[in-house]
Amino acid sequence: MSTTLAPRTRRRPLRQRINGGLLSLLAWVAGIAFFFPVGWMVLSSFKTEGDAYTNPPKFVFEPTLEQYISIFQRGIEPYAVNSLFASLVSLALVLVLSIPAAYALSVRRISRWRDSMFFFLSTRFLPPAAAIVPLYLIARDIGALDNIWTLTVLYTAMNLSLAIWMLQSFMSEIPTELFEAASLDGASLIMTFRKIILPLMLPGIAATAVICFIFSWNEFFFAVNLTSSAAETLPIFLVGFMASEGPFWAQLSAAATLATLPVLLVGWLAQDKLVRGLTMGAVK
Repeated sequence: MSTTLAPRTRRRPLRQRINGGLLSLLAWVAGIAFFFPVGWMVLSSFKTEGDAYTNPPKFVFEPTLEQYISIFQRGIEPYAVNSLFASLVSLALVLVLSIPAAYALSVRRISRWRDSMFFFLSTRFLPPAAAIVPLYLIARDIGALDNIWTLTVLYTAMNLSLAIWMLQSFMSEIPTELFEAASLDGASLIMTFRKIILPLMLPGIAATAVICFIFSWNEFFFAVNLTSSAAETLPIFLVGFMASEGPFWAQLSAAATLATLPVLLVGWLAQDKLVRGLTMGAVK
């Protein structure tokens, strides 16, 4: 009669368990610290102005939707539509222009491609404040002030270099053997894009799209200087709650909460591809 002994599970040393527990605790503390301003903003949006101004702050209060009602009464819809239009259209233009550029800089590399990459990067060297005067004069002379298409073109130019750099690094991770096999099978360039590049690049495209959308959605400097009424975006709407007698904290919190919802929705819908896209190339 033979007996078999179950394998003993090795326990980690006490020092490793303590270090792991401390790292987990530190991660929780950092996560709470980063989330606390957002949580406090959402909490303040359900307060009255009196409760939002109390010192020390009130954690127990009677929630109300008064601030959200007043936000819609002040007409947030046109600002949200302008922000959505400028962000989504500029994002579409950025992807249409950056994907072929990334292909030419990574797969079928053009001559002096490193110089081209540096040129795209150099377009981000100039601060927006240094370019606002000529941009304003050009927009004024062609009648493009307070026009949502002006912001759309500027957001496209603002994000194009970033998208090219990101997509070029993602596309460089695709094995060249796949393109050679497709070429031997007689696949055209369009079929190669549709069957090979786009499926493999989907996580990288999603990561690039989310980042470019966030940059366009939150952009304030060009919007405040090149618009006046018809093309104002959500960041301009938020500034309206900073009055001379002081900020309306509860209404500002409600408006900011509504302004963050599209970004949270986009991030939530693309979270799986976003994580894969941001980690592409991390493991060889």
